Amino acid sequence: MLEVYNLVKTFYDEAGPLEVLRDISFTINKGIMVALVGASGAGKTTLLQLIGGLDSPTSGEIIINGKSLQKMSFKELCAFRNKTIGFVFQFHHLLPDFSALENVLMPGIILGKTKKQCINRAMELLEMFGLSRQATHYPAELSGGERQRVALARALFNDPDLIIADEPTGNLDKENSLILLDFFKKTNSNLNKTFIFATHNLELAKEMSRVLYIEDGKIK
Repeated sequence: MLEVYNLVKTFYDEAGPLEVLRDISFTINKGIMVALVGASGAGKTTLLQLIGGLDSPTSGEIIINGKSLQKMSFKELCAFRNKTIGFVFQFHHLLPDFSALENVLMPGIILGKTKKQCINRAMELLEMFGLSRQATHYPAELSGGERQRVALARALFNDPDLIIADEPTGNLDKENSLILLDFFKKTNSNLNKTFIFATHNLELAKEMSRVLYIEDGKIK
């Protein structure tokens, strides 16, 4: 469901060009969990941003479900990303002035769904992740693990095929990391979602179906 061909990403500044990703190619089948492992600065986040359509490669092509991101207009890419890709980050990026319920249903509002549809779907997801009692709580009233589960519920709101998770356990202790990982695995198993999970944690990486190692901008 994901194909990456000859991907190159170069940044330019006063010091000159910096090639962050160098001719990366790989494919990922639907319904598996893939760990992307590498040191800080290896290019993990840049690669995830390109796959998620948040940035454009210098050259190369990314194909998701048979559709090339590079052949889409900006409007088409935004619509495709909103429906097809869910994001979970190291920092949950929840809106502090909105409740857990309101944060989860936000993608539905953006997509133009009715308020009733959004509330029902958000409550369904919060219940799935054991957070129905925290629906009216604000992010500051939630634990770190609970905030990341809310972020995962939000990522799943529009039923995306691909979930991109960039160091989602980076700010959690071991116990909460394992709890969150268990929810990722259940989501993968029960809903057949494809995950790309960037992490420094080799123990967590071993729990994935496949591990991709990135070093100096290349997949090893």
